[in-house]
This record gives sequence, structure tokens and C-alpha cells, in this order.
Amino acid sequence: MLETLGIQIKQGRTFSRTLDHDADTMKWIFNEAATEAMGNSNIVGEIISDREIIGVVKNFHFQSLHERVKPFAFLLEPYYSMDIWVRVAAGKESETIDYLQKVYSAFNPGLPFNFKFLDQAYEAQYVSEQRVAVLAKYFAGLAIIISCLGLYGLASFTTERRKKEIGIRKVFGSSEVSIVYLLSSDFTRLVLIAILIAIPVSYVATDEWLSTFAYNIDLEWWYFLGGSVMALLIAWVTVGTLTLKAAMSSPLESLKYE
Repeated sequence: MLETLGIQIKQGRTFSRTLDHDADTMKWIFNEAATEAMGNSNIVGEIISDREIIGVVKNFHFQSLHERVKPFAFLLEPYYSMDIWVRVAAGKESETIDYLQKVYSAFNPGLPFNFKFLDQAYEAQYVSEQRVAVLAKYFAGLAIIISCLGLYGLASFTTERRKKEIGIRKVFGSSEVSIVYLLSSDFTRLVLIAILIAIPVSYVATDEWLSTFAYNIDLEWWYFLGGSVMALLIAWVTVGTLTLKAAMSSPLESLKYE
């Protein structure tokens, strides 16, 4: 089982694979967390509850990542386990299951063949996180669309209100680049203020969520920098389409009597 699951031996040995493996039914294999709890890193050969410890395996996750790895011990009980663990090569799941079903039916005719994948069992522990991720994507997309519409409407109103100013500036020799910069700078300041408010709020919220996991990543500064740059780029693209159009318009059109 240890080899099938890819669990690595750190000290000692695994259960015997020879014909005399029945002798190992009175043996223990502990994980590293168990040795740490006992305060002894070299416990191979010791006797606990009339059973000898023959090996120590590296820590592995057998619970959700919300929990730290806890002490765990393996016992060899070949006569009481009804589960069969099989490692399946990637891409050969269907043919392997068909073969196992034929073998199972040959030895257990009339009994149902039930199976499940271990990765699906682990995936089921994070259903809530997956739902949050999906909802976050949709709500983030919706928020971006609403923000762009708001910026576009505000930019349209601003450029229309400053239409004559734009015409006068062009008459006095202002370039299109300087006019775009003039109109976009106000919106850039608003976006920067929003970013300064959003960064500490998002940091606290994300850090609080990550704290629910025993093992989590560190929040790097460039996560927030990348999001801020993307927000600025989206704002510039949204506002730039209108400001560039206004800057390229004819001064006569801007200054005509209304």
C-alpha cells in the first residue's frame, strides 16, 4: 500500500513483500509527526503496545490542508481489509477499470464492483473553495465591466463638458498627446486613490482567508502590484478611446456656436 500511494520511507523499512509477511502483522510504521509527538526521531526498533516499530515514513496529507499533518501509524491487517488500492497509469483509466471489473467478477460473481478515485475524494474536501473561486471569477468580471461602463460614462461626460476647452487648446498649439494626458490625468488620480484603498482591504481579507489553512502561501507584494497595474491599464484603455477621439476632433467642431 505504501508503494502504491507513493509514501516515502524515511527510516527503517516497509512491510515485507515476501511469503513470510504475516510476521509483520505485529509491526508498526509511524509517520514523522508521530515521532515528533513522541519526542524521539530514532524510534525504529522500539516496542509499543507489544508491536515493534519497523519504519518511519515522511509526512503526507491524509486530511484537508486546513489541518496540519497529525500523527499516523500503519498496521498490516491483510485479513480485515476489504479495500484494494491500485495505481492507474494516466490515460489508461477506462481499460484498467474494465480489467479490474473482469477480475473482480471472476472471484466475486454476483457482487457489485464499486470503485472511486483518490484524487476525487481529496477534491471533495475543497468544494467550498472551488465554489468561491468560480464565484470570484464571475463577480470580478462583472465588477470590471461595471467599472469600465462607469468610467466610460464619466469620461464621455467630461470630454463633452470640456469640448470647447479642447478646441481652444488645439488652436493655441496643444498636441493631441498633451490633450489626452490632460483628460486622462484626472481619471488616473481617481483610480490610484481607489487602488490605495483597495490594497489594504484586499490584503486583510486574503490573509484572513489563508489563515484558515494550516499550510498556505505568503502574500507577495507583486501580487498587489500586478493587480494595480492591470486596473490602471483597463482604466487607461477605457478612458483613452474617448479622450483620443476628442483630441483628434476638429477645433472648428469644438468651438462652433451651440
